[in-house]
Parts: sequence; C-alpha cells; structure tokens
Amino acid sequence: MAAVLLAAVLAAVCASFAIGTKAVPLSDVLAAIGGGTDGDAVVIRELRMPRTFLGLLVGLALGAAGAVAQDITRNPLGDPGLIGISAGGAFAVAVSIGALGLTSPYEYIWFAFLGAALAGLLAYAVGGTGYGGATPAKLALAGAAVTVLLDAGTNTLVLLDVRTLDQYRFWAVGSLAGREAGLAMQLLPFVAVGLLLAVGLSGRLNALALGDDLASSLGTKVKATRALGAVAVILLAGAAVAAAGPVTFIGLVVPHVVRAFTGPDARWLVPCSALGGAALMLTADVVGRMAARPGELEAGVVTALLGAPFLAVLVKRGKLKEHTR
Repeated sequence: MAAVLLAAVLAAVCASFAIGTKAVPLSDVLAAIGGGTDGDAVVIRELRMPRTFLGLLVGLALGAAGAVAQDITRNPLGDPGLIGISAGGAFAVAVSIGALGLTSPYEYIWFAFLGAALAGLLAYAVGGTGYGGATPAKLALAGAAVTVLLDAGTNTLVLLDVRTLDQYRFWAVGSLAGREAGLAMQLLPFVAVGLLLAVGLSGRLNALALGDDLASSLGTKVKATRALGAVAVILLAGAAVAAAGPVTFIGLVVPHVVRAFTGPDARWLVPCSALGGAALMLTADVVGRMAARPGELEAGVVTALLGAPFLAVLVKRGKLKEHTR
C-alpha cells in the first residue's frame, strides 16, 4: 500500500509540474528539474515547483493529522477541524485583516498559525478539565464549542467590514494559488516535527484504541499520549491551515480510505494517510487548474466536491464506527 501511495504522490507531483494555464511536455519538465533554462523552465522552477512543494507539505500534514485526530478522539468523524484548529486559524486571519490591515497571505500567515495553535490548545485545555481528564467525548465536545465560538467571531468581523470580507474569502476557500515562494520552507520545520511526533506515537495510538483502561494496564500513559497526539495535530493542521486555508475533507476522508487497505494499525495508518493526503491535495490542485482554464478552481472546492459524496457513502453503508479494537 505504501508503495502504491508513493507512486501516486510522484505521479501527482509530475502532473503539478506539467499542467497549468499552459501544458508543458514531460521532457521540458525533466529538463527544468535538471537545471535547463530553455522553454518553460523558468515557469516550472519559479512558480510550479514552489506551489507543488507547498501542496505536498499541506497534504502530508492534513492526512497525518486526520489519522491521529481520529485515533486520539476515537471518533470516525475526527479531522483537524474537530478540535477547533481550522476555526482558530480563520478567526486569526479575520482579525489580522480587519484590525491590523494586513493584505497579503505572506503577512497574515503567522497569525493563522498562531490562531490555529491557540484554538487547539484551548479545546484541549477545556476538554482535559474535570473528572476523567481528556476523554475522547470531552475533546470532541470542547472542540465543537471552541469552533462555534470562533466561527461566530469570524462571521461578525467579516460582515462588519467589506474590505475584510473581500480579503478573507480568498483565503478561506482553501487554495495553493497566490502563496509566496518561500512559504513552504518557513512551515517545513513545523510539519517535519509534527510528522515525526505522529509516527513516533503510532505504537501508543494502537494501545489507545483498545480503550483507556486496557491501554493503562499495558503500560501506556494515556493522558500523555493523548496530549502529545493533540500537539502533533496542532503542529500539522496549524501549518496546513496557515498555508492553504481551511482545506476540507482531506483529514477526514483519506484515513478512512487508507484504513480499508492497511487496517487500523497506526504504524501503517499514519504514514500512509500522510502520503494519501499529499496525493489527494496535489491531484485536487491539478484538477482545479484543468477545470476552469485559463483560470482555476480552488483546491479546497475540489476536495469538498470529492469528499462530500464519499462521506455520504460511508454514512449510508454504516462504515463510520468508533475506532476501538
């Protein structure tokens, strides 16, 4: 399965290099990668390569974050938005545009990351209080409460100011277009740390899926594992949301597809979900470029169009069950 997903990612990368407003032959793509300067080499190296690298990071982050979120909450509808991360990023962007007058994604990107991280920490802090600590049900409810609160604040800000609405809507739709070339390198450390943490926790996530009591009897520190899992989700989803906006369904749908082939073992599920997320994100971006030439359809719209019917099929077939073994 991992080999198939890796091949899918490589194919999506090649398609992202070659397909755009103008199609570029694969031979020219290879020449540009090799350092050539003829033809469309400049376009490929300076525009499409940075965009592809950013899409790769966003997809890896969302896929892995979705798998970890579903395991730590034992919720089949778990995704990075479940604990308020997407809502936190959106609220921070709206504030930075409306209150600070920022106009470029390169300017408000760090506000988005900070807002996403703080919202995730707030949801975990609220869900972790009281009897029993941070149980899956309490985390999900706390995340829903934080999301509703922040969404209300965001809607208030964008409706009160037309300029804020105009700027915010381009970010909120979820897209790789218009991002600065150096953005991916700035977010790379956060994604790398988040992926390493998610993969490193995979053995403990398997224990969590057995139930908290049984996991504790096997020597797993349940609270610490769930807290570290939340940190991994915050790092991964926060970076993805900051870079591309709240791209929907990747973190939700991809782990379900991967689980059908790998089974519930998180040691395979997490890395394969990351690869699947990268393949889907890049594919959605390419499809968006092809669907509305010479313009483009945002990747967030494409992932929603692909993910919503799939989610409906899962519900109809009764495939959404709590993740326990």
